[in-house]
Amino acid sequence: MRAAVSAAALTVVAAGAFALPRTGGDADTAHTSVASPGPSASSPDHAPDKAERLAALLPPEVGETEEVPLLALIKKATPEQARTTFLGPLDGQYAFRKGGGVGYLVLTLEDREAVEKKTGRPADPAEDLCVRVGQEPARTDCEREVLPDGRVLATWHDAMDHEGDDSVGWGPELVGRLTQADGSRFLVRSSTGFEGSGTLGPLLPEPPLSRQEVKELVTGPEVLPEG
Repeated sequence: MRAAVSAAALTVVAAGAFALPRTGGDADTAHTSVASPGPSASSPDHAPDKAERLAALLPPEVGETEEVPLLALIKKATPEQARTTFLGPLDGQYAFRKGGGVGYLVLTLEDREAVEKKTGRPADPAEDLCVRVGQEPARTDCEREVLPDGRVLATWHDAMDHEGDDSVGWGPELVGRLTQADGSRFLVRSSTGFEGSGTLGPLLPEPPLSRQEVKELVTGPEVLPEG
């Protein structure tokens, strides 16, 4: 069993923590599965759901994609308690089933106001997340890339050796943070999975999305709100 990580800290990554999306929204928490890539519409009137839209952006090798409510899985939260409000059209928590294992992707867009509320200041593209500050845990294999439009993407690996108060142990994961010029940011966890209460299956040997796949996902127009 890996080191336990509490549900309240499900999306803690190294020294830069971000929480599960805030509750109280109208997001549907029902499980929806789809094989990547793309929607498998059975009729012209079929409107692809989030899992299908996400799968359409990913290669088939990532496996079957399913939107899941992590709080319901791990903390046995009710559907009402597990409901979340998302800013981005593909924000959410997804399970990836492949070869008998189950990994997860958590994608969250935080606007400037949310970032300032959490950290006391807007996200700053000039900040180098690959440089260790004070007592922050080191970010393993950290890469920082300045994109042509001025946005900055940092990705690193996290062994997830964090103590918590739940009977859940998260496996290693690839973490990404895309900082935007307007002070907002995208936060990504590509996790090999978790063991313990509520698990859907064994850990994957590698995170479901690679560094390049995380980059292509969070820098694409599909993850941005309309307008």
